[in-house]
Amino acid sequence: MTGGAPVVTALRKSGRGRVAVELNGEPWRVLPIDPVLAAGLATGVVLDRQRARRLRGELRRADALRAGLTALRFSDHTATSLGRRLEDRGIAPAQRDAVIGTFEQAGLVDDARVAHGRAHALAARGAGNELIRADLERRGVSAELAADAIGLLEPESERVRRVLAAEGRSVSVLRRLAAKGFSEDVLEEFVADEGETEVR
Repeated sequence: MTGGAPVVTALRKSGRGRVAVELNGEPWRVLPIDPVLAAGLATGVVLDRQRARRLRGELRRADALRAGLTALRFSDHTATSLGRRLEDRGIAPAQRDAVIGTFEQAGLVDDARVAHGRAHALAARGAGNELIRADLERRGVSAELAADAIGLLEPESERVRRVLAAEGRSVSVLRRLAAKGFSEDVLEEFVADEGETEVR
């Protein structure tokens, strides 16, 4: 009654987290064990179309999870930036959404954490608020979360004052700070009254 569908005749451990699947007494494939178990494969089970479809879905899910974990191993991601990374890896939209949702529930993906961490890191490297805001926007951080993260930073005027104390007050230093995203209004407060009225 199986319509010729193959039957699982053996499952054998084959390395860490993998299992060799045997169909009709012949080696078939070596697969990650979690998708095999999730699809309900076991000795004596018929691998009909429905079960094969379920196995394919579970394998795609496992690939997406692995790609997501690999991305997070190297850097923190927002939901948007992780979605882009998974898209680059060829992960389908439904799988991307499922993985991101799983990671958000587990706390592995947290846009607010990324926003605060990135804002502090950029500020420590001498970036102004506009540069920080633009960086967060590129990473998919919402305007509200970006504003919250920037609001927790030391005020720009204090950061500028510290740079000028270390490097001297000159138009070239102020222009460099402007290029690094510091507000022109803040920088104007520090312009010497020596014929310069604007920071360009």
